[in-house]
Amino acid sequence: MTHTDDARDVKRTGGEDVCADLTLKAEAKLYYDLYAPSPAPAPLLIALHGYGSKKAWMMREARHHAPAGFAVAALQGPHQHLKEAREPGGSLRYGFGWLTNFRPEDSIALHHGALLSLIAALVEQRVARREQVFLMGFSQSCALNYRFAFTHRETLRGVVGICGGLPGDWETGELYGPVRASILHLSGERDEFYPPARVSTYAERLRTRASDVEVRAYDAGHEFVPAMRADVRAWLAARAAVG
Repeated sequence: MTHTDDARDVKRTGGEDVCADLTLKAEAKLYYDLYAPSPAPAPLLIALHGYGSKKAWMMREARHHAPAGFAVAALQGPHQHLKEAREPGGSLRYGFGWLTNFRPEDSIALHHGALLSLIAALVEQRVARREQVFLMGFSQSCALNYRFAFTHRETLRGVVGICGGLPGDWETGELYGPVRASILHLSGERDEFYPPARVSTYAERLRTRASDVEVRAYDAGHEFVPAMRADVRAWLAARAAVG
């Protein structure tokens, strides 16, 4: 076995030296759904769900947000967990998330690698136009998507964040830099997780690294509402120069 750790934490246990937190590389499969309406390359919207959801739900929402002629891919988070049944006596359900508390940097790296691989594959398969790739995230995936966009700065044409936050290291992260991507951030005025007071500085902070930034608020909670869908469709169409 080949270990890939840079440094070993040696501990004395029962008179023996124990090397803790060694690492090895293993392959992980991530799943996605794809809608490709045209045999020719098209603008692509990649949509990521929030905590506890899954790709099928996000695909339905993304199809409502995407303009006609867009290809849509919904990627599913790698971390599965069980959820309580909605009704007494019902079977347990399952959902997916993007981050874990244990070594979250590994989850971030997996998210970045998955998006890069997905984009490369769909461009190679002539599903997507390389210069017209858009990324949309809801709730937990929103900050992760901003991390990706401002790290891989030439990859995206635009980013849509809905009912989510900015990276916790937005001001201090050394990998972030200016992007050509346009940014649209939507929030709910009744959102219990990202209330107006929390998101009030987002426009100013995003503009430190992006020149085309729009931030809009809606009469909504932590959810999608019809007005959001219509605004995202128009925003995407304008920046993809379609429709």
